[in-house]
Amino acid sequence: MSLEGYKVITAREMARIEKLSIQEGASDEGYMLKAGAGIAERVALFIKEKRLQKRVTLLVGKGNNGGDAFVAGTLLLKKGYIVQAYHLFPTEESSPLCQKHKQAFTDAGGLVFFPKKAAEISCKGVLLDGLLGTGFQGQLEGILLDTVEHVNRSKQPILAIDIPSGVNGNTGEVNPIAVNAAETIFLGLPKIGFFLGEGYNYIGKLSPVDFGLELRYVHQACGMAHMLNEKNLPSLLPELTRTRHKYQAGYVLAVSGSPGMPGAAMLTCLAALRAGAGIIRLFHPMGMENELLHAPYEVIRTPYKDDPAALLLEMSRAAAMLIGPGLGRAQERGTFLKSFIDHITVPTVIDADGLFHLKGMFAKFPFPCVLTPHHREMLQLLGKEKFDDMFDECQKFAHENAITLVLKGAPTFIFHKDKPPLIIARGDPGMATAGTGDVLTGMIAALLAQKLPPREAAALGVYMHARAGECVAEMNTSYDLIASDLLEALPRVFKELSDLSLM
Repeated sequence: MSLEGYKVITAREMARIEKLSIQEGASDEGYMLKAGAGIAERVALFIKEKRLQKRVTLLVGKGNNGGDAFVAGTLLLKKGYIVQAYHLFPTEESSPLCQKHKQAFTDAGGLVFFPKKAAEISCKGVLLDGLLGTGFQGQLEGILLDTVEHVNRSKQPILAIDIPSGVNGNTGEVNPIAVNAAETIFLGLPKIGFFLGEGYNYIGKLSPVDFGLELRYVHQACGMAHMLNEKNLPSLLPELTRTRHKYQAGYVLAVSGSPGMPGAAMLTCLAALRAGAGIIRLFHPMGMENELLHAPYEVIRTPYKDDPAALLLEMSRAAAMLIGPGLGRAQERGTFLKSFIDHITVPTVIDADGLFHLKGMFAKFPFPCVLTPHHREMLQLLGKEKFDDMFDECQKFAHENAITLVLKGAPTFIFHKDKPPLIIARGDPGMATAGTGDVLTGMIAALLAQKLPPREAAALGVYMHARAGECVAEMNTSYDLIASDLLEALPRVFKELSDLSLM
C-alpha cells in the first residue's frame, strides 16, 4: 500500500522532461490540444458544480499557456458557452501555437479584445487564467500587474492553467502579487512552487489534467516530494474485532500539561480517545490536581514529581506515548523527561515543549519516534534562523535521527528515513488557532497505539486532522473555528474513510 501520490517537481524539471519528449517524437501541438480539452472539461465541471452561468472570459498571454486557453475556449464555444478573450499582447509577439489557436478561436465565433489597460477588461463569468506559465520568474509589472490586480478585485472565480500567473513554479515566490485562483488546473505533475513560499495562498483547489506525456518521462523526472495518495488511506484504518478490549484498542501514556496550562493536556488526551485509543493515562506535574478537576471523565490522571517509576511501570502495559503539549519550559520538566527517556519501549510522539527539552537527543532514542514541530520549532531544532533548503535539511534531519518528522503548516510535510517526503495539501485557515497542534499529537499517538507504523500513523493522522478542520469550516466558518471543534468533527471524518473502505 503506497502513500505516494502525484510526484511533485520543479517547473524547470517539468520543462526538461516535456522538451525531451518532444525531441524524441512527441507533438507539442498534440500536447496543447489534449491539455485544452482537459481544461475545458474542468471549467465546465466547475460551472456545473457551482451552478453558474455558462460564461467564460479568457485571460491570454503570449506563450503556450495562452494557446491552451484558446483551445479550451474554442471547445467551450462549440458546447454552447459564451466565451470572450482578452489578449494582453499583440498577435505577432505570441508563440506560433498561441497565434494558430487564437485564429481557430475567432473562426469558431470567439471575440478577442486587445486591452490597452486593465480597466478595459470586462470580468464576466468564470475567468480562465492563461497569462503566464510555469516558466515565469521575477516580478509582475506593467499591464500584467494591473490585470492581475484588476481580476483579483473582480471577485469572479478564476481558474488558473497549470499555475496562477505571478507564482514562481520553482520557489513559490510571489512579487508582488499573483492571480488568486479558486482552482489550479495543473498539467501533468504538480509544481513544487504550489507548496512553498506564498504559492500556497494562491493555488486554491488542485485539479490534474493529463496532457499526454508518457509515463516513462514521468518516471524519469526528478521529484522533490509526493502528494499524499488519499485513495489508499481507508486501508490504514485499524481493524476492529468484536472481542477486543481497551488495551488491545491501544493504551496511550501522555506526559503533558503544567501549572497554568491544563488545556493542552486535556485536548491531546481527548484527541487520542477520539482517534480510537482504548485508554489514556495522563501523567501531569504534582499540584495541577485542581486545574484538572474538569478534565474529561475518560482521562486517567496520575501526578508525578521527580520519580518516573510509576510511568515506567505503566509503560510495560502501554502501546504508545506522547510527550510535550503544555509541558512548559521549566527546568524540572526537562529533568523529569531525561530521567526516563532511555527507558522508553513504545512508539512516541514528541511535540511542543517536549521538542525543546529533548533537542539533540533524538538520534539516541531506542524506539520509533514521531516529531511534530511547526516551522519555527523546526528551525530551532536545526539551530538556524531560516531554511536554506527546507526539503534537504528536513530530510537529512529525519534520516540522521531515524525519526518520522511532521513539519506542521499549510501545507504539512512528512519526512521519513529512506522515503520521499509527503505533502498533505489539506486543512483550513481557521486551524491557525491555539490547541490544534495538541489535537494532532493525540491523534497520531492513538494511531501508533493501534499498531500503525510511524509514517503511516503520521500520514493518516495529519489527513484526518486537516479534513476535520475543513468539515468544521464547511459547517460554520473559518473565523470561529477552535481546537476542540476538531474533536467534534472527527466522527464525520472516520465515517467518510470507513464508507470509502467499503467501496
